[in-house]
Amino acid sequence: MILAERARRIEAEAAASSVEAVIAHLKLTIEKLRRELYGQRSERTARLIDQMELQLEELEARASEDEIAARESARLASLPAPAPRRRPVRKPFPEHLPRERVVVPAPTNCPCCGSMKLSKLGEDVTETLEIVPRSWKVIQTVRERFTCRQCEAITQPPAPFHVTPRGFMGPNLLATILFEKFGQHQPLNRQSERYAREGIDLSVSTLADQVGAVTAALKPLHELIAGHVMAAQRLHADDTTMPILAKGKTDTGRIWTYVRDDRPFGGADPPAALYFASRDRRQEHPDVHLAGWRGILQADAYGGYNGLYDPTRPAGPVTSALCWSHARRGFFELADLAGKARRGSNAVPVSPIALEAVRRIDLLFAIEREINGLCTAERQRVRQERSKPVVNELQCWLGEQRGGLSRASSVAKPIDYLLKRFDRFSAFLDDGRICLSNNAAERALRGFALGRKAWLFAGSDRGAERAAAMATLIQTAKLNDVDPQAWLADTLARIAAMPQSRLRELLPWNWCRGHADPRQAS
Repeated sequence: MILAERARRIEAEAAASSVEAVIAHLKLTIEKLRRELYGQRSERTARLIDQMELQLEELEARASEDEIAARESARLASLPAPAPRRRPVRKPFPEHLPRERVVVPAPTNCPCCGSMKLSKLGEDVTETLEIVPRSWKVIQTVRERFTCRQCEAITQPPAPFHVTPRGFMGPNLLATILFEKFGQHQPLNRQSERYAREGIDLSVSTLADQVGAVTAALKPLHELIAGHVMAAQRLHADDTTMPILAKGKTDTGRIWTYVRDDRPFGGADPPAALYFASRDRRQEHPDVHLAGWRGILQADAYGGYNGLYDPTRPAGPVTSALCWSHARRGFFELADLAGKARRGSNAVPVSPIALEAVRRIDLLFAIEREINGLCTAERQRVRQERSKPVVNELQCWLGEQRGGLSRASSVAKPIDYLLKRFDRFSAFLDDGRICLSNNAAERALRGFALGRKAWLFAGSDRGAERAAAMATLIQTAKLNDVDPQAWLADTLARIAAMPQSRLRELLPWNWCRGHADPRQAS
């Protein structure tokens, strides 16, 4: 029996060491993919990270179970305990978290000799992270009335401001409802059910009434952010689907975004994102959104933007700058070695032309990573010296390859997509403000792409517009490294009493610099 237990122990230790090796490999791979996520990245990188993190979660749980089983086997067989599994070094807990001291009762006498003459030598503190269930409270605001004994006049302090008419919800509760609905994509019916389990009866209609009122109260801030975005010299633009409820069906509506982000070329103006909603994808929508605006528009080759590039446009033509990530995507799909290996014998052979095109485009992204954040002039200088020869060689090489391909060739389509618009793709060489990709707009739409599975559709055109307005506030806060929920709570507590001339103080970038995070004050 001892030999059998020893064999099982050795087998468990071997399995644990194998699992540890896989865990270490997965962690390194995930970190590598995270570094590539916003630079040179494949279209599958985000999905690969999610899959690997799920696999890492499973392996970590399995390794802990195996370690406990091996320790128990060793105990039953009266064998030495196996060496503990190496774990990552725990980071210290944040300083702003409150500490609760639980003192273990000290002995009253010496366990060695029984003497009661004990003197404290020091203490060891073990910190454990714990969560306190959400607590609710009712705040009673008391306004005392006084009467004057001389003139019998009655005086009373004015009623406190509420962000919503006849409001009975505090700013922190309103911010929680808004952020969970528009930031975490939790519909109001699920929030209502969760509150009911906690003993608070808040119906869906009550929550919806408050959401509508708060959206109206925050409209002045939305208008200020919209004005800031439209004052930019360069914008990222993109759109994605957003189902909108219709009679007996849903229409495939669109959510549009325009992102101002000057950080890649060292701009000092804060970043911001502006959203619009529509029931279709007609050209008239971007024409209305950007009416009167003129500058550099970074977008894909969607024909709906063509009206903005028209030389006869009243406000003047918009300068087009296309996205190299879109151009690379067409080649990458034909050069995906990992994807071809998974599909086995049924996979289409890897195209050597597409593989070489991806390699050449990746050279441009490698140069861009080195100059990201530099001033406009420096970026343009480096691009003229290093990127321009690569672009010129790529154009000549693609032209030569296209001449030997038939119209039905799979790689001919991405080549034509790039060559027919090469002047707009190469615009970044002559302007340091232009980015190589439109990833800023695609990242801004990621929340809607994920949230569609949770809320299914917008209930009406007004509901879609409301979602776009709140996304403008929340995403702008995120772009400025501000906690959206903390910012919303403080803004809702102050906006009712804030003069119109000082509303800019509540914008996320000004709030970040001038107002401390309430969590840091505890």
